[in-house]
Amino acid sequence: MSSLPATSNPFPVRAVGGPTALFEYGGLRFLTDPTFDGPGDYGRPGRPGLTKTAPSTCTPADLGPIDVVLLSHDEHADNLDTSGRALLAGVPLTLTTPGGGERLGDVLGEKVKGLADWESVVLDRPDGGAITVTAVPAVHGPGAREEVEPVTGEVVGFVLTGEGLPTVYVSGDNASLDAVREIADRLAPIDTALLFAGAPRIPVLFDNQPLVLNSAQAAEATQILGARRVVPVHYDSWAHFTEGRDELEAAFAAAGLADRLDWGRQSLVP
Repeated sequence: MSSLPATSNPFPVRAVGGPTALFEYGGLRFLTDPTFDGPGDYGRPGRPGLTKTAPSTCTPADLGPIDVVLLSHDEHADNLDTSGRALLAGVPLTLTTPGGGERLGDVLGEKVKGLADWESVVLDRPDGGAITVTAVPAVHGPGAREEVEPVTGEVVGFVLTGEGLPTVYVSGDNASLDAVREIADRLAPIDTALLFAGAPRIPVLFDNQPLVLNSAQAAEATQILGARRVVPVHYDSWAHFTEGRDELEAAFAAAGLADRLDWGRQSLVP
């Protein structure tokens, strides 16, 4: 496959471990699924345990100011942990699922907003103009959404657009290529996709099938979206993530997409 040109307006992305990434877009600073707790065992009574195996590459204090948190869901420790919850209190706006908006609203009040699929919010840019954030479908496991959500909960993805800006997709914990196709039909082409991957598996759930995209599916999602740049996240630092950087590199190379990968190592100085 021939190489597509680079994004017309590239912007820096810093992946800091697990599902957490910081990026600057349209003059605002966005953070995905904040997780900064140290390695250890996490989980809640009656739910499968989750083991974090590596620390984040920075602390919340290292990130500097955050304008918006894009939170795919609030119910799992590998997407929002204790440190992440504390961080939300100091962020002007957190966007998440409708249910998450209700749960977090008890603490955050108007600083959190739950979005249904295809619902949008418009954010003012500091230099004038606006950014539109649109909630998009995500399914946290294999199969139909109505069968998956009672087990793993509600999840949301996001698409960001603005005049003169590249289109950005943040997938959240999505395992459904059908959802990706629906997003592509409405909003493609995507310039930059932050794809949650890692093929996480919990043996007691869905016959141990991946709960989020595996590496080959991430490459297929890239093709569906026409994405020019892919920043993988959610593939390291947790024991239930069964595919890492090596598998992602191999899958993208096999699909002729190796040049699309960006490992999110840009510096974002506060």
